[in-house]
Amino acid sequence: MAKKDLRFLCYPYMRESASTVDFEIRTDSLTTRIGMAASLTKDVPDVHRDLMVLLPMAYHLNGSVRGKLAISDHDLDHLSSIYDRYVAEVKEQIQTFVLPQGSTAACALHACRSEAKKSVRALHKVSLEREVPDILFDYAHLLANVLFVMAVYVNKRQGFEEIPFISKSYPTKPMKKQMEE
Repeated sequence: MAKKDLRFLCYPYMRESASTVDFEIRTDSLTTRIGMAASLTKDVPDVHRDLMVLLPMAYHLNGSVRGKLAISDHDLDHLSSIYDRYVAEVKEQIQTFVLPQGSTAACALHACRSEAKKSVRALHKVSLEREVPDILFDYAHLLANVLFVMAVYVNKRQGFEEIPFISKSYPTKPMKKQMEE
């Protein structure tokens, strides 16, 4: 096969300029990181189990922009119940902003959280070009929050203390107060 033909096979996304492609690439990265985090949390069975549920959901989020909407109210409710369960376990640790550190598994979950936030941003760019169902924004935002509380929970279970982040740029307020504003 000629070199030109290989380039076409290796870089099919380069021919497209729509922001949907960037969203798909971003959510693919998110899914990959969730898979890595799952591999690192086998010693925390509840987190591992939940990540294995979230793994295909990240791909459903991916395809829901160009394809059929694959995120339902039931999926959002289930994600919300996962969030509530972990928040109940780490309420004390999440009263302030914390540094993304700790065990390898928690750090992997913080990387997932960051990828989820990037996916939200990429989804916003898609929404500037075409209609995006609100449930996709709700799911992606909540997914980032779930991944955060999972990271804190894993640190707690593995004996790592959270390190509060004290900003030199912004006034320090408890997270609960920030969430209310």
